[in-house]
Formats: sequence, structure tokens, C-alpha cells
Amino acid sequence: MHRTLLTLGVSAIATVLALSGCDTQSDADTSAPAPAPAASSAAPADTAPSSPAAEATNDAATVKACENIQKDIKDNAKKVAKAEKIGPPAGHIAVSAQWIAGSAAVVAHSIEANEKVSAAADEVQKEMRTLSDEYNESAKAKPSKKKLDAAIKNLTAACSAS
Repeated sequence: MHRTLLTLGVSAIATVLALSGCDTQSDADTSAPAPAPAASSAAPADTAPSSPAAEATNDAATVKACENIQKDIKDNAKKVAKAEKIGPPAGHIAVSAQWIAGSAAVVAHSIEANEKVSAAADEVQKEMRTLSDEYNESAKAKPSKKKLDAAIKNLTAACSAS
């Protein structure tokens, strides 16, 4: 009973964090495009220089997001390993909670990244949430991390391409 309540509480917190981060980006996205059309209608020559500047800013944000996400993944792996040492059943609750926390950190840091990196980060966070769920199912669970490892490789490739 307590494990279910803890899982629901942690999931609710992670969801709130993720959604609050998404709202911030949508506000930034709606304010950023408004000046661009005004500049293009005033002087078409001005739009070309602003576009590369916007791309450079986006690239800088993506690079920063990649750095933060990769740091989050490493930090989370250390914390999961520490929680796994506790042992079942309390250790499984701690591991599950840590996977959720890691998932929320990945989401929070992927907000300003480009679409490719955001999609790869989303896959990583989904696999983290899956691992959290699998740890909650049984105190004897030893879920495979192969899908998470593959998602991390895709994220690394997306970050390298950006």
C-alpha cells in the first residue's frame, strides 16, 4: 500500500515538473516567432541574418541541453546503483523513485534542445519510467536496461549531430 502511494506521489511530482517545464517552452515559442514576421514584413533582408542567429542560439541551447542530460544520466546511474545496494523491498522503492527522478531531470533539461535531441531525450525518459514501473512490480525484479542503453546511444548520436 505504501509503495503504491509513494509511486503515485513520485509520479505526480515528476509529471508536474515535466508539465511545468513544457509550459515554459511553449510561452517562449509563442513569443519568439512574433518578432520574426514583423521583421520580415518590414525588411526582407533583415530576416536572413536573424535566422542564422536563431539557429546558433538553438544550437547553443541544444549543446547545453545535451551536456546537462548526459550529466543527469551519469548522476542518475550512480544514484540508482546506490539505491540498489539497499536491497528489496525498500531498495526497489528507492530505485523506482530514482528512475522517476532521473526521468524528470532528462525532461527538464531537454526543453530547449532541438527536435532531434528532444525526441531522443524523450525516449530515454520513457525507458527510465519503464524501469521504474518494472521495479515497482516485484521486489525480485531485475529489469533489463538494454532498451535504455539503446535510447542513450540514440541520444548521444543526436547530440553529436547537433
